[in-house]
Amino acid sequence: MSRTMIQAAVTMNQLQNKLDVVGNNMANSQTTGYKTRQADFSSLLFQQIDNMTDPANGEGRLTPDGVRVGSGARLGSVNINLSPGAIQETDRALDTALLEKNHLFQIQVTENDMTETRYTRDGSFYLSPINDNQDVMLTTKDGYPVLGENGPIVIAEGFDEINIQPNGQISVQRGNVTENAGNLAITEAARPRLLETAGDNAFRLPDLDELGYDFAEMMQPVDPGTEVLRSGALEQSNVDLSQQMTDMMNTQRSYQFNARTISMSDQMMGLVNQLR
Repeated sequence: MSRTMIQAAVTMNQLQNKLDVVGNNMANSQTTGYKTRQADFSSLLFQQIDNMTDPANGEGRLTPDGVRVGSGARLGSVNINLSPGAIQETDRALDTALLEKNHLFQIQVTENDMTETRYTRDGSFYLSPINDNQDVMLTTKDGYPVLGENGPIVIAEGFDEINIQPNGQISVQRGNVTENAGNLAITEAARPRLLETAGDNAFRLPDLDELGYDFAEMMQPVDPGTEVLRSGALEQSNVDLSQQMTDMMNTQRSYQFNARTISMSDQMMGLVNQLR
């Protein structure tokens, strides 16, 4: 296989990964709190081929002699855009929408006997009964506990009404008495580009030791006295469908060009082999 065909084949494989990212964005355009993923490409190593014994205009030349031949392109990174989406009013007491960029709810996820804290923008919360229906716990729609300042938010049963205040405070009404049932632990991602997708519309932290960061450099608590959310509303996806369609068509066209490169190279090799 020629060098040109290898370059095209490598690039086509990476373009398929970008199509997967674009397709995932489009599929989640109606998912509450979903954040657009963006695929960034980078060039692979290139090789300097010095095939000119007497290069033209050699005197005063700033670039190296010969020809630089690349090895194709690769998917450098998939970055998350945490900019806020449109706010849709629902008038449901447990629906909340974060108002600021890079702010995240914290949830507790247990998988394979391992518990970790994950982060999401999806503020569609529910109350799940625990302790033989004596208490309820604030959870996501997937049943994961929502974390407050002191861990999962557990509320004793028997209240008449529940509300989430703009500063994240959860208040319950029992007769004529209003109680503070906890405060949502909202955090801000200082380096959102380093967050990893974890499925179920959530993110996780990478291996901080490997990256040379500590937790305080990645996640910072939000001042509990500020208005950070809107109750009775949900944040919609920030996917721009027109932009995703444009990216998909450009990527498909690039894929076709690289496939055509392989086809043309094969035809040229066939013609060379037929020479007498």
